[in-house]
Amino acid sequence: MLKIARLELTMIPITISRVNQFDAARLDVEMSAMLKEQLVKVFSLMKPGLLFQYEPELDAFLEFLIWRFSIWVDKPTPGNALMNLRYRDERAAPIAGKEVRTGLEGPGLSVSQKILYCISTVGGQYLLSRLQSFSAFRRWGDSEQRPLARRAWGLVQHAEGLYRAVSFFNLLSFLYGGRYKTLVERILKARLVYGSPNMNRAVSFEYMNRQLVWNEFSEMLLLLLPLLNSSSVKKFLLPFSKDKSASSSGDEANCPICVSSPSIPFVALPCQHRYCYYCLRTRSAATSSYRCERCNEVVVAIQRHGSS
Repeated sequence: MLKIARLELTMIPITISRVNQFDAARLDVEMSAMLKEQLVKVFSLMKPGLLFQYEPELDAFLEFLIWRFSIWVDKPTPGNALMNLRYRDERAAPIAGKEVRTGLEGPGLSVSQKILYCISTVGGQYLLSRLQSFSAFRRWGDSEQRPLARRAWGLVQHAEGLYRAVSFFNLLSFLYGGRYKTLVERILKARLVYGSPNMNRAVSFEYMNRQLVWNEFSEMLLLLLPLLNSSSVKKFLLPFSKDKSASSSGDEANCPICVSSPSIPFVALPCQHRYCYYCLRTRSAATSSYRCERCNEVVVAIQRHGSS
């Protein structure tokens, strides 16, 4: 009987993917950015810079909307829903017993936890943003300010540094144990667990793979294009052109480089084709064996048109 009781009281260990929790937070940030972009488009015809003055209030309003229609009504945030995660009150979670089968059982957040979560995340971020902008506008950190302002600036800097240090140690603890990604979650004992034990991640990486391939391809083009000579590429592709007689049947009076009437006409020697002085001079200086755009003959010298 004692062995059976001990087995019933044995806690089921559960491991929540740390990558899922980070991805969920990132997806929530992207969702907030998308909502903000759409809201900014609504006010695009209004006075420029109007929303910039109230950007902290706008961010807080959007974060409050996400909290109101997700955590407050016992539903996961958009990012948590995609990652199959939900918040659980770790204080009231059953440790062992007949009702525990997967280790994911447990009630959601209490009303007090929801309210404190909103105050600490939405209100805390808003107050910090406003305090930073106000202190920077008032120049609290300048030496010419009053001692009280400099002392307040020092307290703000020390508090921010302390918060970052504690957040760093909390991150290390999260990477080691997999619990409580943020300080707010650790203080409130709000743990992210899987909503369904048999559900896989609902995120397709096809778009991400395409984006990575395109980014690498664009970076390669940005690296190679400045190294290419446009005239050499054009001459290389000229035999493959469908309209091979275009260059020969074109207007001989126009410069073949800028396709306009030469303001200072010069001719290439020995083929005697007309160019703009600046077009021909720059191409000849850039390439030691520059070839004529019309006849593909090497230009050995340039001469003003009409001079003998």
